[in-house]
Amino acid sequence: MSATMKTAIGSLVVGGVVLALKTLAWWMTGSVALLSDALESTVNLATAVAALVAIGVAAQPADANHPFGHHKAEFFSAVLEGVMIIVAAIFILREAWHGFQAPRVLDAPVEGLLVNGAATCLNAVWAFALVRQGRKLRSPALVADGKHLWTDVFTSAGVALGVLLAISTGWWILDPVMAGLVAVNILWSGSRVVKESLSGLMDEAVPDKILEHIRDVISAEASGAVEAHDLRTRHAGSATFVEFHLVVPGTMTVFDAHEICDRLETAIGKVIPDTRVTIHVEPEHKSKHSGIVVLS
Repeated sequence: MSATMKTAIGSLVVGGVVLALKTLAWWMTGSVALLSDALESTVNLATAVAALVAIGVAAQPADANHPFGHHKAEFFSAVLEGVMIIVAAIFILREAWHGFQAPRVLDAPVEGLLVNGAATCLNAVWAFALVRQGRKLRSPALVADGKHLWTDVFTSAGVALGVLLAISTGWWILDPVMAGLVAVNILWSGSRVVKESLSGLMDEAVPDKILEHIRDVISAEASGAVEAHDLRTRHAGSATFVEFHLVVPGTMTVFDAHEICDRLETAIGKVIPDTRVTIHVEPEHKSKHSGIVVLS
């Protein structure tokens, strides 16, 4: 079992425990704000399942119907997560409106906050580990899940503050007001997740810093060639696709040109793991002398 799959299973377990604790906190208090926190954790659990399925699909090798692999399955998971976050926010707004119309005194608020606090601490630890591991494994699904958990941590802290204010002041209307604020924050978070995931589905190029690394590697490792141009990149899940044209002297043998290509593929793979490199070799008269990677 891959490290990515193990991490996704860990998210499922943690999500289940956190949901149970937050649901217990809501049941103990009857707080609309704590209910909103529990509803967000329901989304966390559902999206953890979606991420697990997507990672399993993405890990499948290329086949006749999917010759470039199944890497983009993870982006679909991240988009689904964003949509579910938005749906959860709408439900929370509905509950907040009902609570605003008829504020109620909370039952056992201190005990409920302690239980909810334990769930928040667990979420914070796992969110940190999830984002770190997701970036290490270059998994969009894990990173999206981790970022959403961080949002959950901050909203949980805001909910706790609102409930504490309601307890100390006796203004119980602060409970549904805080739930409404949580919903707005969740909507913002969901829109960001969807936007970032769609960029991957649209074959967005790698970040400028990584692109500069690729240019440097080509310049350093393509000794014997004339130039490289039409460099294009895209990322899909953990895989990065790099394509460019390599201009070689017209007198160079196919064997020597192939040796340069092998050297470039190996060097680029060391800089960016899980890279798929496609190089189109061209004769010297195809040089463009503009917008190129100048080789040493």
